[in-house]
Amino acid sequence: MRRFLRHSSNLPVELRLRRHSPSANQRLDNISLGGAACHSSHALPQGTPVILHFPLLDEQLAYPGQVAWCTKQSEHYLLGVAFSEHAPELRARMVEEICNLERYRKHREQQAGQPLPLELIAEEWRKQRLGIFPPPKS
Repeated sequence: MRRFLRHSSNLPVELRLRRHSPSANQRLDNISLGGAACHSSHALPQGTPVILHFPLLDEQLAYPGQVAWCTKQSEHYLLGVAFSEHAPELRARMVEEICNLERYRKHREQQAGQPLPLELIAEEWRKQRLGIFPPPKS
């Protein structure tokens, strides 16, 4: 039985090996407070340290973790990443932001009656919430 509820999402995610340059953008499959599953063109061994970065959420935030499992799909791999090092409240905020963005995307696509570019939706969503959640000060 899972410890955390999983939330489906297909947001772009950048999966970086901790000691290497960023990989190509991948797609998230699902996310929870404990970790995430994302699609990858390459297999990674269990225990590999990685960093997840969600470019549509925030340019600065990165979430360290390690590969918990890797499953071959038809033409790619599905990687399970267990989060590490972050306070539970920061992980909860990230999951909440992803869920809110997905909810907003569905609402806007329903209004438009067609799929909309995710980048456009994310930009609209960021502008709307700036007054509510101002960007962190450096």
